Amino acid sequence: MLPRDESVEPVVRAEGLRKVFGDVEAVRGISFNVAKRECFGFLGPNGAGKTTTMRMIGCVSPASGGIFHVFGLDPKRSLRKIKARIGVVPQESNLDEALPVEENLTVYARFFNVPSNLAKQRADELLRFMELTEKRQSKVADLSGGMKRRLLISRALMSDPELLIFDEPTTGLDPQARHLVWDKMFELKKRGVTQIVTTHYMDEAQQLCDRLVIMDRGLIMEEGDPNGLIEKHIGREVHEMRLPEYLMKRVPKNDSLIRGFDRYRDLLLLYSDKADLLLDRLKSEGIESDYAVVRRSTLEDVFLKLTGRRLTE
Repeated sequence: MLPRDESVEPVVRAEGLRKVFGDVEAVRGISFNVAKRECFGFLGPNGAGKTTTMRMIGCVSPASGGIFHVFGLDPKRSLRKIKARIGVVPQESNLDEALPVEENLTVYARFFNVPSNLAKQRADELLRFMELTEKRQSKVADLSGGMKRRLLISRALMSDPELLIFDEPTTGLDPQARHLVWDKMFELKKRGVTQIVTTHYMDEAQQLCDRLVIMDRGLIMEEGDPNGLIEKHIGREVHEMRLPEYLMKRVPKNDSLIRGFDRYRDLLLLYSDKADLLLDRLKSEGIESDYAVVRRSTLEDVFLKLTGRRLTE
């Protein structure tokens, strides 16, 4: 994790941030800061308010209430100044299908008044960086999903932004393409680019984010670094068991080896730092299951504990 200098103005500062659509309050008074050079994540299911929050940060949708600054500026007064310093990678591709790959970059650069010779130079560098050089004259329609995602990132970088916003950066990609996008995001972080990521993939958030918030129904449930949140709420390991009701009642919830537990239908999740010892103890008391797994704790376990439901629900 990159160290944070608390004396430096946050790149994004929100206090009591709200967004209302008619009678629906999509974002319900959330507060958070994004530090310079860090990768900050918003983790939650679809409908949690992540994308709505990103649209406010990206100055696409105005806030309905609260204190909200980007680069220390108020979007209501300095909209253009803020947008000039931000690059956005949307969830859905909005590339120009009529233009070749390279022209998608150079034409986009005109919106930021980048001189044509500098735009060509940046396009060359970014195509190399994103491993798209051989596709520079290809039609966008001929690219794979992973290539389109990398081209979207390249386009967002054409204005040399200080803040890069990713909305569900790897949704719909195969594992190989996902890992390639992750590699490029890691490299950008090493270069000092501040990143904000929304995702409902737990492994993605755990891999990429220095800090994150867990959102549900427009509220922030918890904030911290991924490993710290797991240690705080769950412990190192989870013992999963599928049990009938009569055995479920016999599990000693106050056992010293059990840090906490949750139930999801007939699945019992027992949180422990010594799950193997716990498994042996349960077997000695006649509590056994055809399905019993000991695994490492994840952010999904944290989300389930905090909200009572899975991220995919």
